Amino acid sequence: MAQVKQIGPGRKTSGTIDGITYVTRNGKTYVRSTPTMPVSAYRTPAARKRQAIFTLIQMHLKFHLRTIRQTVTPKGNGTPTNRYYSLNAKALNRALDALAERFVAGDDVSITDVEAAIAAYAAEHPTSIRIASLSGYQEVYLTGEWPATITLNANAGDSTVIIIVAENGSTTTIEPNGTATVVSGTGNENQTPNGGSSTGGNTGGNTGGGTETPVTVAAPTITGTTPFEETTEVTISGPAGASIYYTLDGSTPTASSTQYSEALTLSDTTTVKAIAIKDGVSSSVASKTFTKGTGNGGGLQGED
Repeated sequence: MAQVKQIGPGRKTSGTIDGITYVTRNGKTYVRSTPTMPVSAYRTPAARKRQAIFTLIQMHLKFHLRTIRQTVTPKGNGTPTNRYYSLNAKALNRALDALAERFVAGDDVSITDVEAAIAAYAAEHPTSIRIASLSGYQEVYLTGEWPATITLNANAGDSTVIIIVAENGSTTTIEPNGTATVVSGTGNENQTPNGGSSTGGNTGGNTGGGTETPVTVAAPTITGTTPFEETTEVTISGPAGASIYYTLDGSTPTASSTQYSEALTLSDTTTVKAIAIKDGVSSSVASKTFTKGTGNGGGLQGED
């Protein structure tokens, strides 16, 4: 608030002068940066539109509340939702501008409409909406529809620690050695979006407030001939209903890696690494090296 001089006898500790509210603390008088507005000021078309945008943003925050709690580090004593809003307020306002006009006009607007508007804006402005900003981890931006899983990477020496957060609340942490730890989230969803208050508090923190549960997905099986002479065909199989992601450069696969869809043909020595993801839960990493050589032709070898 701005500071003003208030001199003279009978000075009050608080009050209103010409519609401007002020308060005196420790001998100094402060006034609000803007005058107190009459109720009619909030009924103008511009004000109604601002209120509509705020309502639509609240719908968006509520819809992704569990994931935001897990992927956004609050600032100071704030909450993940407040931090998310402060990072993305301008972009969200622009994304929902046209939809807010429909809302003010009396059209029915659903969460599907809200998400579609935000996704369309994110596709045109791929670094405008930050959906993950977890302390110590790589930041992730929305580039279209909100993904079912959000993958965060952090350096651990020369290796990478990976956290995969799913909409169902589970968190999978993959250590540099491929060991996967899964926490099944059961976080309370009664928090008021953007308000910072919560019936169940903010005990979820970055793990969704879940109780550790032994939820596991079996690692994929990598099959092929090694050593081989010219080429070798490699197949990867996993649990029913799971999606398989793989790498060929020795890096640890994540949900952002290439998804397996058909057999691979290798013509050089290659290390194939793969994970299986089902219902947002990731398996440990399966790894197998296929060596190009001559002579023996080699038989099937077990996984490394």
